[in-house]
Amino acid sequence: MMKAAQGVRLLLVDDEPHILQFLELGLLNEGFEVRTAPDGIIAISVAAEFKPHVAILDVMMPGMDGFELCHYLRSEETELAVIMLTAKDEVDDRVKGLTIGADDYMVKPFSFDELLARIQARLRNQFPGLLGEVRCGPFRMDSRRKEIRFKEEVLELSPTEYELLQYLVINHGLVLSKPMILDKVWGYDFGGEENIVEVYIRSLREKLGDKEHRIIRTLRGAGYRVDL
Repeated sequence: MMKAAQGVRLLLVDDEPHILQFLELGLLNEGFEVRTAPDGIIAISVAAEFKPHVAILDVMMPGMDGFELCHYLRSEETELAVIMLTAKDEVDDRVKGLTIGADDYMVKPFSFDELLARIQARLRNQFPGLLGEVRCGPFRMDSRRKEIRFKEEVLELSPTEYELLQYLVINHGLVLSKPMILDKVWGYDFGGEENIVEVYIRSLREKLGDKEHRIIRTLRGAGYRVDL
């Protein structure tokens, strides 16, 4: 897993105290600066003073729910990265969250490592200067140069290949479905065929010399996973 940068500020908002405590302790241990809030109203005050880089918002909260809070925070700070948490895996909720400005969406229960990977993915995409060059196994990624090195060799990548490989590597160890990849790399409103993912995966494997698919693995019926 990539090492989190010091000075990265995270805001956690959830009305379940045990979830707040668990996430706060884990993220503090990773080196983040963390503030918490038990509801949307308090979160607004905390965000105004704390100026977080990433806000992790529970959807189902009394009073102001996560959607309302996301909309408000987005109106105040457009560069803020927002990850929504929900106990329901409802497509309508996910679409609503993305439409009002959320950058990512996770369904409870989830693993801490997955949340950490998604936080770091948002930082890579929206605040690359905070992380600088990031090492993941044999990969070195520098988003300021839009450059990825594999075993110290610079890979010649198209812009889409760069975005795809970065997404796969940042989320190494996680199974990423074709719809997830299309959403993150091509955009959730992409109207093309899912098979485009296979085409780009094939190209990346060729450039990595991954003939036996040991780096980018295919999990039939599930998606792809990078193993480092």
